[in-house]
Amino acid sequence: MWNLSKILFLATLALGTILTISSNSWFGMWMGLEINLLSFIPIMKNKNKLATEAALKYFIVQAMASTILLFSVITIYLGKASFEPTKEMMILALNSSILLKMGAAPFHFWFPEVMEGLEWMKSLILLTWQKIAPMILFMYSNNSIFFSTVIIIACMVISGIMGQNQLSLKKIMAYSSINHIGWMIAAMTFSESIWLYYYVIYTIISLNIILMFKIMNIVFMKQLFLILSTNPLLKLTLMLNFLSLGGLPPFLGFMPKWMTIQTLVSESFYLLATIMVIMTLLTLFFYMRITFSTMTLTMNSLPNSLPKMENKFILISSNLLAILGLITITLSFNFL
Repeated sequence: MWNLSKILFLATLALGTILTISSNSWFGMWMGLEINLLSFIPIMKNKNKLATEAALKYFIVQAMASTILLFSVITIYLGKASFEPTKEMMILALNSSILLKMGAAPFHFWFPEVMEGLEWMKSLILLTWQKIAPMILFMYSNNSIFFSTVIIIACMVISGIMGQNQLSLKKIMAYSSINHIGWMIAAMTFSESIWLYYYVIYTIISLNIILMFKIMNIVFMKQLFLILSTNPLLKLTLMLNFLSLGGLPPFLGFMPKWMTIQTLVSESFYLLATIMVIMTLLTLFFYMRITFSTMTLTMNSLPNSLPKMENKFILISSNLLAILGLITITLSFNFL
């Protein structure tokens, strides 16, 4: 239940992000990040001990990243890093602190653990809104194609391998997010508009999946089989959303990946595009595993109370957009 204090913290959370992305100085950006952090901690907190632990982990990691960011900025701009190797090292530290804030590999160690302790709607904020400010800061500060390439490949490999044996749906969504961070970094390196399209589409698909998980009140894959065995339409909708999140061609999730690959190829980054596509197949494998297992396995025992799905207009409309959006957009471009 969202009370007035949570609404206040949500407003200051949004204010911190807006201050970060609209500031023209690093001090203002740092201040916006701190407002955002101190607003999200009370939102995370709950009577559940796991949520308190997740909030503590999140605070420690974000405070460490903010310290590194502020130290590197001060070192660069006070002229102490006029010696070129030291300056390059401080810029590397600055970019690494921003990647630590967004949870990109190889600085992802905290991200699945924090996700595991949060409720679904708070996980959605962590997966979507909390990515905006660090990603735009990374867009401002990073000029090294080589550094971006290393981070992109790390995101692809780590998310693909670490997500294989997970039974927790929250950890699966966390490793999926790390994979999409790699794609978004590739998109923003060459085109800000493609990054924006990618972010919006990823947010829509994540919203669909997490809303369905919240309505069904499930956290583990076994619960997924149990609940969905009694509701074929909900099962089909959720599985199509997973395939859209993986980027299979008939669905909306394919469009931003298509645009990103096209941009990489036009900029002659053939090897990077090939590696990204191959490594994303690892991530797609565990989406397909969930899909095939859920569509083929049935449970004899039924849950005591089935979720009510009536009058879910927002969920139905956003699902239609996520599943049929690519077809609609393609047809609209053809008619223009």
